[in-house]
Amino acid sequence: MRMTNVLATAAAVAALSTTAFAGGMSPEVMEAPVAVVEAAPAGSSANSTLIIVGVLAALLIAAAAD
Repeated sequence: MRMTNVLATAAAVAALSTTAFAGGMSPEVMEAPVAVVEAAPAGSSANSTLIIVGVLAALLIAAAAD
């Protein structure tokens, strides 16, 4: 009977002591916010101004050849 009381008391103390320290004593650890980086849309590698100048030059050369 005496051993049963000691074991029951030890089991109760062990079960209740874990819930008392469930939060812990360490400071809270905050996770870094997740940064969403949006990629820029893929564009042409050639500058549009150069294309226009090239087309105009081709038209002038073709007009001068006639």
